[in-house]
Amino acid sequence: MTVFLRVRLAVMMSAFLCGVPLLFVQDAAAFYLPGLAPVSFCEKAQEGKDVQRECQDKIELFVNRLDSVESVLPYEYRAFDFCTVEAEKRPSENLGQVLFGERIEPSPYKFSFKQKESCKHVCTKKYSTGKAEDKANLDFLKKGMLLNYQHHWIVDNMPVTWCYDVEDNQKFCNPGFPIGCYVTETGLAKDACVVNAEFNDKDTFYIFNHVDITIFYHNVENEAPDSRLVAAKMEPKSYKQSNPDTPDCTGPPMSLSNKFSGDISIPYTYSIQFKEEPNIRWASRWDYILESMPHTNIQWFSIMNSLVIVLFLSGMVAMIMLRTLHKDIARYNQMDSVEDAQEEFGWKLVHGDVFRPPRKGMLLSVFLGSGTQIFIMTFVTLFFACLGFLSPANRGALMTCAVVLWVLLGTPAGYIAARLYKSFGGEKWKTNVLLTAFLCPGVVFADFFLMNLILWGEGSSAAMPFGTLVAILALWFCISVPLTFVGAYFGFKKAGIEHPVRTNQIPRQIPEQSFYTKPLPGIVMGGILPFGCIFIQLFFILNSIWSHQMYYMFGFLFLVFIILVITCSEATILLCYFHLCAEDYHWQWRSFLTSGFTAVYFLVYAVHYFFSKLQITGLASTILYFGYTMIMALIFFLFTGTIGFFACFWFVTKIYSVVKVD
Repeated sequence: MTVFLRVRLAVMMSAFLCGVPLLFVQDAAAFYLPGLAPVSFCEKAQEGKDVQRECQDKIELFVNRLDSVESVLPYEYRAFDFCTVEAEKRPSENLGQVLFGERIEPSPYKFSFKQKESCKHVCTKKYSTGKAEDKANLDFLKKGMLLNYQHHWIVDNMPVTWCYDVEDNQKFCNPGFPIGCYVTETGLAKDACVVNAEFNDKDTFYIFNHVDITIFYHNVENEAPDSRLVAAKMEPKSYKQSNPDTPDCTGPPMSLSNKFSGDISIPYTYSIQFKEEPNIRWASRWDYILESMPHTNIQWFSIMNSLVIVLFLSGMVAMIMLRTLHKDIARYNQMDSVEDAQEEFGWKLVHGDVFRPPRKGMLLSVFLGSGTQIFIMTFVTLFFACLGFLSPANRGALMTCAVVLWVLLGTPAGYIAARLYKSFGGEKWKTNVLLTAFLCPGVVFADFFLMNLILWGEGSSAAMPFGTLVAILALWFCISVPLTFVGAYFGFKKAGIEHPVRTNQIPRQIPEQSFYTKPLPGIVMGGILPFGCIFIQLFFILNSIWSHQMYYMFGFLFLVFIILVITCSEATILLCYFHLCAEDYHWQWRSFLTSGFTAVYFLVYAVHYFFSKLQITGLASTILYFGYTMIMALIFFLFTGTIGFFACFWFVTKIYSVVKVD
């Protein structure tokens, strides 16, 4: 789930797409977004010289959790028994990092700016298969190599990348590198084993116990001798080392037979060098990573293509709807006699029933209250992310903002639910406000808690600590719930919604409906167009979540969000008009479910993505994938359903207020 930012491109594209004049990130005397201020480095001052500098000479390397495309379960760095440092304190983590399962901690890899090191010994791990603890650690290390778990190292808040050549003479930079690799019993080299012809022993693991690190920097103009880091690249290697305690980084690769038994020592070493790179500026130091991402160019073309198609279809739907409706209103307003009205048929005949309270109005009002809360949260979060204030370089900021906004938006949820429930004629206001505060959030929390139990059982770093779980409950019960009650109080206190027409006491009989105006076919068809405008973005979002690829195009995501709102509204209004013309006045639930059915298509696509794109294995990972997918589908259902309902509510209120319905 870790994502990074190409600063200059993200800010410029966000400013262009959102129409906001942002300041560009430059080198000196510049405006920097929160969390993106550069750090200057310089060489250590010589002894005997009293030199006061604001730059740093020590470079810290932090390690993050390890993850794999073959498993949903991430693990902490310490879980694999790598070299660690005990004395230093771990960096504080915000709520978003904890929810995403990030576990950043200091490492024993210590550098001094411009100080070259060659085959620096870090530590040696010794194992004896005769000891239960050593055997368990060794088996877990083998499991990590078999499932291709990846290291994620951080220097100056940017990833240490592994760049290697791929087909067509292109270079790919991966923001991580594997623990090791495995050669099968048939001699098939899996994953990273293909990079070295010496990895050829059958049924053998090869451990990457040495890294060659290169840090690129550029000198800051007018601030000599200050420098800024613009890239950190590495190359993993495997050395058996003739003498583990005094390594020389020569010899055959560090191999470990799958059937090995006895004692083994694994030395960990590194080499580091510094290179000046005057052509890369600090603000564009992410470019070399993102330009090598797969499908980057395809993503730009596909998004623009999708936007053009969706805008065209939306325009056609709006034009057809408005032209047809305009003729209907003109024809009805030209009628002068009751006889003419009796000869007419269509949506005007149900004016006495169109605002009749729906069945299960309590549940519908609760869904709409929660959907409003989610809609405002999503809009505000994406808007700030689009402006660059929720930079992914500031890890966890996006999720933290979303959670805090959801907690603080309890008042609109309670108000909308209470106001609509009152307009439906409901009187059980206590039940309404309790369900608004606890039903949908309770379902999400129960699913999340069950997934967390599985993560706890598997010992994954993504498992939320008990203290954080209590903090989430405290935010919910102590802030969100009281705010929901406050909103419900004002919603019930205010007068009910005035409708433009009166409701008859006796319900009108609904005539026999044709196939396409029946509820289920209309609901199923209604979600196709909204899903069509998001599925391309959905692919890249799922890649960023489950395949650990970078996502930084928040400007386009915000634009797709706006188009999704417009498309949901137009598709639902169009189908609502057809149903009213067929004299079916049960539009409330149908409008909610029509656009909400987009979530079902999302769920089907997620199932397809799991079986066609992912390599996830294991029962626990499968359960976690579908458990978290169900949470996303429920949130998306409430979000899109709320858009459809309020669009139809506005439409129905509008048309019955501008025609004569004597």
